[in-house]
Amino acid sequence: MAAIEHLISRAEALLSKLEALLPQVPSQVDWGALAWRWQVLNGRGHLQAVSNPHQIQLDDVCNVDAQKAEIVRNTAQFVKGFPANNVLLTGARGTGKSTLVKALLSEFAKDGLRIIEVDKQDLVALPEIVALLQARPERFIVFCDDLSFEASDPGYKALKVVLDGSISATSENVLVYATSNRKHLMPEFMAENLETKYVGDEIRPGETSEEKVSLSERFGLWLSFYAFDQDEYLRVAEHWIKQLGLPEFNEETRRAALMFSLTRGARSGRVAYQFARDYAGRMALNRQ
Repeated sequence: MAAIEHLISRAEALLSKLEALLPQVPSQVDWGALAWRWQVLNGRGHLQAVSNPHQIQLDDVCNVDAQKAEIVRNTAQFVKGFPANNVLLTGARGTGKSTLVKALLSEFAKDGLRIIEVDKQDLVALPEIVALLQARPERFIVFCDDLSFEASDPGYKALKVVLDGSISATSENVLVYATSNRKHLMPEFMAENLETKYVGDEIRPGETSEEKVSLSERFGLWLSFYAFDQDEYLRVAEHWIKQLGLPEFNEETRRAALMFSLTRGARSGRVAYQFARDYAGRMALNRQ
């Protein structure tokens, strides 16, 4: 008996030493920040302030004017305290979905807008995050980038609760803006088609398919983004070339931009931005 008590005592002492070595969870949220990330330390989540948020301007998001107008209108309603919707931005990679959400901070921070980035694996903490924000005077966008779920992901149900509410009402100062490369956020399998029923001329999808589609439908505003054609890609490349201080977008620069897109196998806003940084850097190095 004495040996067991001695062993327990040593184990407790060892655990105390290990806990002292682990990073401490901040006791208070830095509400003076403009943006936060939800971080988990020692099994506990907290809002970690982003000291240098990405301050991109709305004018830097090109070729998506219709989508930009809709999300700006929805966000303006939100920061003014009017009814507004959760937003799902879907479509081709690199077309400005995430950048557009980040640019909202530059436009509306002065009106009290704040952004909290939550990774997909941490979505189970959404009810806890919303509870932290309910009494705050600011307006918060919970931003989930590149969102999709597997069938067993626990964050799926947590997101449904925050989007639609459970027995309690949804928080008036919190919206969810999510980006995804696919409109239906959960995988769909061939076997699910066997659940489809035909009633006369009417097709009724099975319950599994209906459940998966229902998550996307909980976002009140859907914005679709499409792959750029060559002219659209070149317009974005020209925009960023000028933003980075090069005086003109001439025929040589145009050819270089097209060659860069061929090496990447894609034409998108992201590729255009990467080209502009590569080209501007090489020109600066040559001048030196």
